[in-house]
Amino acid sequence: MTRFFIQKSPKGALLKIGAACILALSLAGVARADDAPIRLVVPFPPGGSTDIASRIIQPKLAELLGRTVIVENKPGAASQIATQYVTRSKPDGTTLLVSFDTHAINPIIKPDLPYDTFKDLRGIAFALRFPLVIGASTETPGSNLKEFLAVAKTQPQKFSYASTGAGSLNHLAAEDLKRRADVDILHVPFGGGGPAVQAVLGKVVNFTMLSYAATKSNIAAGKIKPLAVTGTKRLPDLPDTPTVEESGFPNYEAYSWIGIFAPAATPDDVSNDLTKAFQKVLADKEVKGKLTALGFEVVGTDGASVDNYTVEQYKRWDKFVKETGLSLKE
Repeated sequence: MTRFFIQKSPKGALLKIGAACILALSLAGVARADDAPIRLVVPFPPGGSTDIASRIIQPKLAELLGRTVIVENKPGAASQIATQYVTRSKPDGTTLLVSFDTHAINPIIKPDLPYDTFKDLRGIAFALRFPLVIGASTETPGSNLKEFLAVAKTQPQKFSYASTGAGSLNHLAAEDLKRRADVDILHVPFGGGGPAVQAVLGKVVNFTMLSYAATKSNIAAGKIKPLAVTGTKRLPDLPDTPTVEESGFPNYEAYSWIGIFAPAATPDDVSNDLTKAFQKVLADKEVKGKLTALGFEVVGTDGASVDNYTVEQYKRWDKFVKETGLSLKE
C-alpha cells in the first residue's frame, strides 16, 4: 500500500511551539501570583461603612478572580496607619487600600504625613459614594432640619452635634451647614461613628451626621429621627426626609466616598486588571442591591476618576478651612 505523508510547514510548527511556550509561561506566572491572597486593607474597625462595603464586595471579588480575598482591618490615626502600610507594601496588586473621605482630608489636617497622598498611591476604582444622614435624638426639637435650625438660631450654644473627630467629613460638613444657617451649635468630637451614635442615643448631643448604613437600624427602631440627608436627592428608604438643599440651602452637598487604591509602583497591566474586576463586581446585581439598600450609590468608575476626585475634595475642603479659619484640633 502506498502511503502519503503531508509534510507540515516548519514555520507553522515553530509558531505553534512558540505560542505553546508563551501560554505555558503566562499560566505559570498567573499561578505564582495567585498563590498570595488579595488583602483589602480597611483603615477602620469592623462595623463602619468602609468595612461593611468591603465585606459585601469581598466574596464576589474572590469568586471572580478565583483566589482568596481577605478584608484586613488596620484602624488608627484617622486612616493614616493603614494608608502608610499600603504605600510600603509590595506593588504587585495583592495589597489594596479601601479608603474614603479621610484620604482627601488628611493632607489638610496633617501636612507632614509620612507618605504623599497624591504620589505614593494610584487609584484602582472609584467604588461608591453616599450622603450623610443628619440623625437627631428623639428629644431634639423639630421634625426636620428646617424646623430644628429655626429653634437653634434663637438659642445659641444650647444644642450640640457629634462628629467622628476634628477634621472628619462630618465635622467639615456640619460646620459648612452652620455657617450657611448662621447658627451657633457646639461641636463635640468622638473617636468614631459608633461612639457618635451612642452619644445621640444617650442624649449627650442633639445630632450627628453619618452614613445611612451606620444609622439605619436606630432610625428603623425610632431611636434616631432623620432631619435631612446631605446628598442631592432623597434616599429611597427615607422618602419623607428632605435634602439639606431642599431645607433652604442651595447647592449644599456633602458625600462620603469609598475608593480602592494600590501602591503607586503597581504595574499598569495589574492595575487595569484590578480595575476591570472591581467594575464587574460593582455591576453585579446582587452586590449592587445589597449596597444600595444601605444608602450607597455605586459609582464603579476607574482609577483616574478616584484620583481626580481625591484632588477635587482636597481643594474644596482646604479652601473651606482656610476661609473660615476652622480649628482642626480636638
